[in-house]
Amino acid sequence: MTSSITKFDGHNPSNIQINGKLLLIISITLVSILGIVSINPILPTIAQDLRIPTEHVGFIMTVFLIPTTIGTLIFGTLADRIGKKKVLIPSLLVFGIGGILCASANSFRSLLEWRFLSGFGSASLETVELALISDLYSGKALTSVMGLNSAMIGIASAIYPLIGGVLGGLSWRYVFLLSASAIPVAFLIATRLKLPQDYNTTSAQKVNTKSYVINTLKSINNPKVFGLLLTIFSMFIIEFGVSYSYVPIYAGKVLGASSTQIGIIFSLDSVAFAIVASQLGFLARNISEKKLICIGFLLCGLSTLIIPTVHNPWFLIFPCVLFGSSQALVFPSLQAMLASIAPEGYRSGFMALNVTVQSFGRAVGPILGGFIYGIFGIQGVFYGCFLLTIFTTIIFNFLVSSRKPKKSY
Repeated sequence: MTSSITKFDGHNPSNIQINGKLLLIISITLVSILGIVSINPILPTIAQDLRIPTEHVGFIMTVFLIPTTIGTLIFGTLADRIGKKKVLIPSLLVFGIGGILCASANSFRSLLEWRFLSGFGSASLETVELALISDLYSGKALTSVMGLNSAMIGIASAIYPLIGGVLGGLSWRYVFLLSASAIPVAFLIATRLKLPQDYNTTSAQKVNTKSYVINTLKSINNPKVFGLLLTIFSMFIIEFGVSYSYVPIYAGKVLGASSTQIGIIFSLDSVAFAIVASQLGFLARNISEKKLICIGFLLCGLSTLIIPTVHNPWFLIFPCVLFGSSQALVFPSLQAMLASIAPEGYRSGFMALNVTVQSFGRAVGPILGGFIYGIFGIQGVFYGCFLLTIFTTIIFNFLVSSRKPKKSY
């Protein structure tokens, strides 16, 4: 692996060189999503085994995401000021150990406690991974690599729920042991990922921490940045308030699906995500990122309308595949638009704002879904999210203009 970095902005964004450094960066994301997508199929099983009320099962997700919401900006600042590897390696180790401890939990309270620890380890992973990608690529190549990264996530997300469903049929505790894979990844990052010296001598180190944080937070004053962050927040509310929390509940409790069936359905969702995301470089050459995001939200809204009309668990495949396709259009495009306006020297902190908003949406989604569920029932959750997709599309188009934001750094 070479130790130098050349920012790539090729004329053919669909032709991206896959090297060892990019693979290691992608491995960070593949580890971080273990704590989410592998758990979905076993939520009904955990609720039954630990006697958790249905409206409380979402806390298994929420408590994992709270540390990310709180700690992302802190870790983003540290990554810019002391170096990305010095943040990555301890985070991966804590994540792996936390997953092992979750497998040993003997009560709902202890499970939540160890999930919080695991979430603390996960807090920096996406921020640093996105910052590294935006360091390496720009322009349409950046959109293409974000799509490639998302496609790899989609492939893993197709496998993880299937593995989680199968392992959950034996014992839900085995699923949490998958997080131990973070430990060898930490070793590879420590020994094989070579970063150039200038990663640790950015302009962020030339200002004090207070000024660094103030300058980073000023970025959200721009309507375009605010619109992008608001759209990310909304999409993650939908993803975790519906897809990852209440689709499994609807499939298991209402339609009588087994954990294996739920795992298969979510795997096909992820296959669709991977296929569409892998073609994002081609799509971006002909369609703007803004239009891709709008199309994605419309598909997302359609999928949430279809789900409550389904009366056979296998028929959930169509709306879930539709939802996965919508995610593939929205997420990488949003990440690319944000990364393209991230200022030099503040990239980790800037992307940390993005991840903080994601995590806040992830944490709020299951709680909001539970609130709506308690009042309107499970169908109300899906219809409520449809209204949210329409509202978000309108606000997104209003706030996100074609003008580039001014940088005052």
